[in-house]
Amino acid sequence: MSEPSVFAVLRHAERIWAIPSIHGDADKFHALQKTISQKFGPGDRLVFLGNILGRGERVKETVDAVLAFRRLILSRRNMLGRDVVMLRGAQEEMWQRLMQLQFAVNPSEILDWMLDQGIGTTLEAYDSGPEDARAAIRQGAMAVTHWTTKIRAAFQAAGHQEWLSSLKHAAYTRDGTLLFVNRGIDPERPLDAQADEFWWGAHAFDTIETSYSGFDRVVRGFDPAARGLTETPYTISCDGGCGRDGTLMAACMDNEGNVLEIVEA
Repeated sequence: MSEPSVFAVLRHAERIWAIPSIHGDADKFHALQKTISQKFGPGDRLVFLGNILGRGERVKETVDAVLAFRRLILSRRNMLGRDVVMLRGAQEEMWQRLMQLQFAVNPSEILDWMLDQGIGTTLEAYDSGPEDARAAIRQGAMAVTHWTTKIRAAFQAAGHQEWLSSLKHAAYTRDGTLLFVNRGIDPERPLDAQADEFWWGAHAFDTIETSYSGFDRVVRGFDPAARGLTETPYTISCDGGCGRDGTLMAACMDNEGNVLEIVEA
């Protein structure tokens, strides 16, 4: 399989810790990372499955905490930068598109849809809000350009633009046993043709009844129904509903996709 820059490859993994959607809940993440740090052993790898932004009240602090935890894990002996992977989730994809709102044909409709998906708290974290956006839209494309420039500058000032630009669309183990995604895939498409299915393909995930593209299992970190850990012979879904009045969970699995442990906060 080719290795384009939008995909990450996990090599020589003994165990893999998969952290699902955090959604701006810094307190739950701090509690979870403390547990994982104590249990993280030689040969372990770490995958964030996206949706670090959004919904929760402490979005900026959550991104900072995630980046600090990444540095902490990578400071351990024999760890390399590629051993911690961060995926782009629907929240990060929306944020990227929001900063291009001036090019939208129907910016008001797009904004309302994004707000329904929980992007409002991310706006507030970076010195803006829904009313600022609506006011800019009423004034026209030039005002929207000024507004997106402002939120982009706030995001960069927080030191988070490089992080956003580095996020991967999916990750897989070098031997092709496990595929990690944010929300879903279309089992009828090859991996390099999934496009937005990674972020909006939840409807197809539950229909996977055979091995996808040779992978033993597909692991995702956002479940619209927040059903916790759910497994089929070919899939693992891990999402306790963090940021939606639920828990933040993480799954530790071996290289064949057997779940060894679940930790929650």
